[in-house]
Amino acid sequence: MRAAILAAGFVLVAGATLAGAALAGETPAPAGAELYFISPQDGATVTSPVTVRFGLKGMGVAPAGVEDKANTGHHHLLIDTEVLSGAALDEPIPADDHHKHFGGGQTETTIELTPGTHTLQLVLGDWSHIPHNPPVMSPKITITVK
Repeated sequence: MRAAILAAGFVLVAGATLAGAALAGETPAPAGAELYFISPQDGATVTSPVTVRFGLKGMGVAPAGVEDKANTGHHHLLIDTEVLSGAALDEPIPADDHHKHFGGGQTETTIELTPGTHTLQLVLGDWSHIPHNPPVMSPKITITVK
């Protein structure tokens, strides 16, 4: 009985480890996929609220949780934060004031920003909010809110 319980525990732990490894930035992105801002443009002076429109080339948009659609993902907007790099690319993108999730498949949003200079960047996440491999990210842009 004890051996059966230990074996079952091993299978559960091994399965969880393998499932976690499968999520770690292993969703492939096709060569040439591009993520970009339709608006605002880099260097723009805008008023708040700011309408942000997302552009995607070479891939499609699918809501979070949809894992059976190849070459798809959903948008994440990074506001006034550093670009994801290193180990962060193997983890789900955080959800906080600097990392906005659009898991419903949205391709635009309106955000409130304080007057001043702000940076924006888009990152495409797979069905589980993890960046693709290779990561599909827009260039970081800077805007000024008057």
